[in-house]
Amino acid sequence: MTDTLHGHPPSAGPPTADIGVFGGSGFYALTGADPGDVHTVEVTTTWGAPSAPVTIATFTTGDTSVRVAFLPRHGTHHEFPPHRINYRANVDAMRQLGVRVLVSPFAAGSLRPEVKPGEFVVVDQLVDRSHGRADTFYDDFKEGPRHLPFADPYHPGVRRILLDAARTAGITIHDGGTVVVINGPRFSTRAESRWHRAAGWDVVNMTQYPEAALAGEAGIPFGGIALVTDDDTGLERAGSEPVTQEAVFAVFEQNLHRLRELLAAALPGLTRFVA
Repeated sequence: MTDTLHGHPPSAGPPTADIGVFGGSGFYALTGADPGDVHTVEVTTTWGAPSAPVTIATFTTGDTSVRVAFLPRHGTHHEFPPHRINYRANVDAMRQLGVRVLVSPFAAGSLRPEVKPGEFVVVDQLVDRSHGRADTFYDDFKEGPRHLPFADPYHPGVRRILLDAARTAGITIHDGGTVVVINGPRFSTRAESRWHRAAGWDVVNMTQYPEAALAGEAGIPFGGIALVTDDDTGLERAGSEPVTQEAVFAVFEQNLHRLRELLAAALPGLTRFVA
């Protein structure tokens, strides 16, 4: 399956999926789909192969049925570190499949005492501190300049649906916040973490950029959900310790069922983006 990005959503062919979901650290598969209606699709793109085959499944909630395309951004076995993910191929694969809205759950470290591990943040801003990543579909301007408006990287309508879904599911959610995106795969130093906090940022992650920007260029409304897994390099809170990989994966695994509940609750609302 191939196509060429022209800056307009989505693919010219009939849509294969309605809603796209990127899986993050510890989130490698969908559950809860209609039995017998789950299949995988190999997608090729101008920018190479995405991180894994895309799983497409039908979910039914009440009278609503929706086709969801799922792609684990780190690969099926977490083989791609954040700086080596082919973000362009991942986003373009979703575009080719016809998705009308993208939801991006991600693990994040807290930079604020009021944002605790196990809680969620529907972010509304990001700061890019990554480097060396291919972060645009427009490597030349042969067809004219292409400058993406990016003042608001997260679609307000998608954010509202995710917030409402979390509250419906009884999940502790923070409305708004800035995610600072570091390159990884290492975590921050104490000095870097102090800098991030002093700048007023709320959570830290390694993958939201360029994912959000590429979704913007592809014309796909985009929403990000941070599952807070740790206190980064440690906050002034009892029991707070600098982050470790083991702690991140453990907290994510403990809360994965709640993330799935949130996504399931959001599906009916997200259908408003489906033509």
